[in-house]
Amino acid sequence: MNYEEHVLSGILTYPLVILLASFLKHYANLPFELTTLSMIVGYGVYVLGSDLPDLDHPDSLIHMGVKPLVALMVGGAVFVKGGNLVSVGNSIVDLTLGWAIAALFAFASWYVFSALMPRHRGIVHSLAFASIYGIVIFASFERGLGFKFGEALFIGFAAFLGYTLHLIVDREVKVI
Repeated sequence: MNYEEHVLSGILTYPLVILLASFLKHYANLPFELTTLSMIVGYGVYVLGSDLPDLDHPDSLIHMGVKPLVALMVGGAVFVKGGNLVSVGNSIVDLTLGWAIAALFAFASWYVFSALMPRHRGIVHSLAFASIYGIVIFASFERGLGFKFGEALFIGFAAFLGYTLHLIVDREVKVI
């Protein structure tokens, strides 16, 4: 399937996630908190997850979109953490040198990103990575952004299901 079909499948099937989460909350006593905010954010990570496994394909839209973001994050982090490591005593030159070093790291990360990516439909197309995506999203929202446990749990669950949807639609569901 292509990008559009994966994303549209995510957009259209999200009500089933709400139905499943509501069922699990009421009948299995899972502590999901289906607040307006958690459902909107859940929709976002679900739809993102519906195409995320194609991150390992160098020609995919998500790969081409994430790759520059990774480079920008690396460059920004290098500047923030080490932008003042080189100092010649002139604030303009120091600032420029700090960003030049950051840009070199960003440039290198552009190529490292692709080099580290496993083959298409390899390990990234697995339930293991779907679980990792769900756990990282849960932890990011619960620990990093301070969402309530039940809200973050639902958001992580939605992320996992969105990623899993991609695998189902591709007919490539595997554990690892």
